[in-house]
Amino acid sequence: MSASALPATRASEPAFRLHAHWTDRIAHVALVLVALALLAFLGAPLLAILKKALEDDSGAFVGLTNFVSYARTPALLQSLWNSLWVSAVVTVVTVPAAFVFAYALTRSRMRFKPLFRGITLIPLFAPSLLSAISLIYWFGNQGALKRWLDALGIEQIYGAPGIVLAEIFSLFPHALMILVTALTAADARLYEAAEALGTSAARKFWTITLPGAKYGLISAALVTFTLVITDFGIPKVIGGNFNVLATDVFKLVIGQQDFARGSVVALLLLAPAVLTFAVDHLVQRKQTAMLTARAVPYRPKRAPAFDGLMTAYCGVIALLILAMLGMAVFASFAKFWPYDLSPSLNHYKLGLFDSDAGEGFVNSLKMALGTAVFGTALVFTGAYLLEKTQGIAPVRSSLRLLAMLPMAVPGLVLGLGYIFFFNASANPLNGLYHTMALLTICTIVHFYTTGHLTAVTALKALDPEFETVSASLKVPFYKTFWRVTLPICTPALVDIARYFFINAMTTISAVVFLYSPETKVASIAILNLDEAGDIGAAAAMAVLIAAVSTVATLLFMALSWFVQRRTQAWKQST
Repeated sequence: MSASALPATRASEPAFRLHAHWTDRIAHVALVLVALALLAFLGAPLLAILKKALEDDSGAFVGLTNFVSYARTPALLQSLWNSLWVSAVVTVVTVPAAFVFAYALTRSRMRFKPLFRGITLIPLFAPSLLSAISLIYWFGNQGALKRWLDALGIEQIYGAPGIVLAEIFSLFPHALMILVTALTAADARLYEAAEALGTSAARKFWTITLPGAKYGLISAALVTFTLVITDFGIPKVIGGNFNVLATDVFKLVIGQQDFARGSVVALLLLAPAVLTFAVDHLVQRKQTAMLTARAVPYRPKRAPAFDGLMTAYCGVIALLILAMLGMAVFASFAKFWPYDLSPSLNHYKLGLFDSDAGEGFVNSLKMALGTAVFGTALVFTGAYLLEKTQGIAPVRSSLRLLAMLPMAVPGLVLGLGYIFFFNASANPLNGLYHTMALLTICTIVHFYTTGHLTAVTALKALDPEFETVSASLKVPFYKTFWRVTLPICTPALVDIARYFFINAMTTISAVVFLYSPETKVASIAILNLDEAGDIGAAAAMAVLIAAVSTVATLLFMALSWFVQRRTQAWKQST
């Protein structure tokens, strides 16, 4: 290289550093804005609950007085005990049942696997209220199978029996998804070695299969327990006089306007979720890889007797799920249960036109679309800034914590925090209270973590060289994001949007405290119809939500197929 070339090279270096500094500043500002958004709409509401729990009705600081008062209230302590033992029973039943189903899907050669797997997804498309309403039609005071309860010596379905059965139906697919993932990661070499040593099938199960799936079992149990103890919809519809923590929060805040003790109960609801999150994090740290680079995928061998047994088991589970959905559909069309079962659209007419459920449906669609669009944009932008940019380490650490925190915050607790924080007249964000925008934001924050983890997984699969080469060519990071990262990660974006849309359509607990008559959503309208005694109309609205969620899922699947063809052609072999 000649001496004359050196000054030119050196002269260009400051320009490059200046350019990099300018683009870094944009990334830092964007990162701070995302962190501030999560702090305002997640951290601040949670702190507002803690503050309210330490104050009396006049706002004076009283320390732990409200907690002591709660501990001296037998009725509230009974609700705590009810929540704990019901959650434990549902977990003990759901996790083993889901494990056997997952075992059948992954370790047998039974027929109709896609059909059985598709049927188990049905509860995800409907609000949890649907299972409670269906059980009332099956086993309620005028239920089709009420005599079965009498034969078993059970007086009524309302209370603990109904809550347990409805929660099992609602949470089965959640546990199943975790366990299918856990059982899919199996190395066939372990089983081949065991067979070579003459190991029996039972011993292989206890020494290879079960230890390999133990982390999945623990995660499924923790998720199931937490979702039961924080669920509001099912206990509200079928709980009767059987009080649990979730319904106590609602009664204390809405019924008695006792915000201090309502905050105490909300913190109690938050405790098991935080504990579950901590235990799950500890378990994941200790988890070892089940598949190595030399692993051989496990392929089950055909065993007619075992396959037939698994088919029968999965068939029974599928029939039970279809029976729950089928009864809700049938009852929604029955003219006057149980005296006139002729088909009629009266309940749909009542729900959509003669009550406020029709407007609620429109609001739900608006909220779901807003959640899908803005939630996906926020989640993916935040994940990209965390994974693909550098600098301001303290802000990054805070943002990572805030992104994971919603997983440990029940929707009921988050909604209560929004009341205390956004209803304060001194808050500059007070104008958002009782608006559709706030319901949308609350829903985005409630389901933020799963979308964030999905985006991070997609981004980690991309080589960091994309950003390195872009920087060396003086291409701003946002152009790389728009032209390279975004097209490659489009399938993940579709998955995140679908997740947000479906959950926004079916959520209850996250918005039950926040709606106004003008912003009532469909799931809340179902609660109101049930309270008014119009259970047929409530069933009709729950079925409609399930139908909308199903259609939306099919549309997202079609969009995913289109996206795969337009943006993922580079994956196809020539």
